[in-house]
Amino acid sequence: MSLFITSLNSGSNGNAYYIGNQSEAILVDAGISCRETERRMERLGLSMERVKAIFISHEHGDHIRGVSVLSKKYNLPVYITPATLKNSGFKLADELNKNFTAGESIAIGELQVTPFKKFHDASDPHSFIVESKGIKIGVFTDLGVVCPELSHYFKQCHAAFLEANYDENMLENGRYPFHLKNRIRNGQGHLSNKQALELVLKHKPAFMSHLLLSHLSKNNNSPGLVYELFLQNAGNTHIVIASRDEETNVFEITDNFAPAPIQKKRVMVPAVQMSLF
Repeated sequence: MSLFITSLNSGSNGNAYYIGNQSEAILVDAGISCRETERRMERLGLSMERVKAIFISHEHGDHIRGVSVLSKKYNLPVYITPATLKNSGFKLADELNKNFTAGESIAIGELQVTPFKKFHDASDPHSFIVESKGIKIGVFTDLGVVCPELSHYFKQCHAAFLEANYDENMLENGRYPFHLKNRIRNGQGHLSNKQALELVLKHKPAFMSHLLLSHLSKNNNSPGLVYELFLQNAGNTHIVIASRDEETNVFEITDNFAPAPIQKKRVMVPAVQMSLF
């Protein structure tokens, strides 16, 4: 049994994450246009016909931009809380508007999606765990802090999308105004490299095969810096930087990950710029 995952986009210009098996899939957030979603899926050899639902983490534009068109075109149910929908600015057909409650799992075919609360400056923000046949994938972005619930779910994941938004020194010495710097780091904004790394060091399970570092800031972070920082501490987990410009590869996640010897060779990645909001 396998799950297949990809980041279709990760950054201020849109966030969308695909998780599925051989017969059904979901999108967590749909922050790029319907057309661009289709193009990226096609390049990856993924079919929109396999997508059975969209789950919305919160109402910020970079997470919902493509929702209404995708939902209407493909008759996709959208799982969204009432508060998030109220503040989203779009409307859904009644039959496609599906509510969810933190802690209660939703079955999409053989996929089980469990939402849980997170800290972010939105009306009712949630993270998600997607599970099938014992394989668990976490979608953990737009986080103000590492809370006990996040730690609890992270240690169960075979793979995860994890925010590493900003480098503390780059943010402090950067050009952003003071109020925006405080918004980012005040516990309701975004997760720093340091916070994300502490979560990984304390709670990453040995069976986690892939860690996709997501939502990097364009101005307050560096993909190369993040990659090298986490590579040094990843053990046998594959480290991937999710881009704001293109989709990642599709990664197959299984429950029988056999760690390979730790690779000592330094691996370079292109310094693709990521964005903050």
